[in-house]
Amino acid sequence: MFRLLIRLFIKDKDNTGEPAVRRSYATLASIYGICINIILFGAKYVAGVISSSVAITADAFNNLSDAASSVITLIGFRLSGKRADTKHPFGHGRIEYLAGFIVSAIIIIVGGELGISSIKKIIHPEPIEAGLVPAVIMGAAILVKFYMFTYNRYAGKKISSEALRATASDSLTDCIATAVTLISMGLAFFFNINIDGWAGILVSIFILYAGITSAIDTVSPLLGQAPDPELVKGIEKTVMEYPDIIGIHDMIVHDYGPGRIYVSLHAEVDGKGDIFELHDAIDNAEHEISEKYNCLATIHMDPIDVDNEFLTGKKDDILNAVRSIYPEATIHDLRMVPGPTHTNLVFDVVLPADCKDSDDEANEKITAKVDSLWEDCFCVIQVDRSYV
Repeated sequence: MFRLLIRLFIKDKDNTGEPAVRRSYATLASIYGICINIILFGAKYVAGVISSSVAITADAFNNLSDAASSVITLIGFRLSGKRADTKHPFGHGRIEYLAGFIVSAIIIIVGGELGISSIKKIIHPEPIEAGLVPAVIMGAAILVKFYMFTYNRYAGKKISSEALRATASDSLTDCIATAVTLISMGLAFFFNINIDGWAGILVSIFILYAGITSAIDTVSPLLGQAPDPELVKGIEKTVMEYPDIIGIHDMIVHDYGPGRIYVSLHAEVDGKGDIFELHDAIDNAEHEISEKYNCLATIHMDPIDVDNEFLTGKKDDILNAVRSIYPEATIHDLRMVPGPTHTNLVFDVVLPADCKDSDDEANEKITAKVDSLWEDCFCVIQVDRSYV
């Protein structure tokens, strides 16, 4: 059904890199979800009244909160599509992540409220009237919620949306929660065992887990998470396919929301090459990266001395010395400044982001190691951290 709606209401449906198409997917999924959740709320509320079950009634209000979450997701996508302005030159794309976090917060609040109600139900239990009508309603709700999980997961994957993925996760949790409630109804009906309060506790745990995990997933890009390794490898491969580019370093990927990725890196070129030809190669690499990965790329041209026999012969020795201390480190911008009494070896060292040594500690260790290789050479080191 959802894919039929996509074909009917979304033009250019396969061009999901376009912001307008992404918003169309999100709008359709959100409105569809609002309608279904309101229907589920009404049906479950009736079932809860008929059966006098706190778990069913709480599950009904959980669906009402899901409808509210879809409204927030819809508003978030609309706001994230606003054009850049003087106060937000990189656009408003991160509002989508913020909307996903708000949805997660609502899920957590609902789970907490359900837990409190269930504890009260355990302390002061009330009889449950488990009948055929509530059971049918809850069974149908499980199937509907699983359907909502599938279409939200599809839409979230299609447009790479954490907000829709959070909604999909919530729908799957609702399936489990409703199943637990249905089981408690069956125990009450067939064996006269009342575990309604305990079932409510279990449902609240599922809801809280879904809310917390979704919150983590949506907060991570707001904090500045590491880019997708496949994206980094793809960019590296694309740049290195240009013969004039010898190597790359200092890549940084900034995420300002889906479809708003900015990439910067340094590309090493022969310092004796034709500057106009090299600049043309850099421009072409920037354009190809921007088109292929739907981002804005900026490449700094970094000339290096490729004919210096000393540097050519010793670079591997320096790298091996550095990696004997920090196995995942890399070096770049290696150059030599000769003097009357000694030679300065100037280079940058890139350490992993999770390296526990401070920059000063790393500098001291590396300097001592490399200086020991040659008596007349001294290190001048700039310590950087990896951002990819």
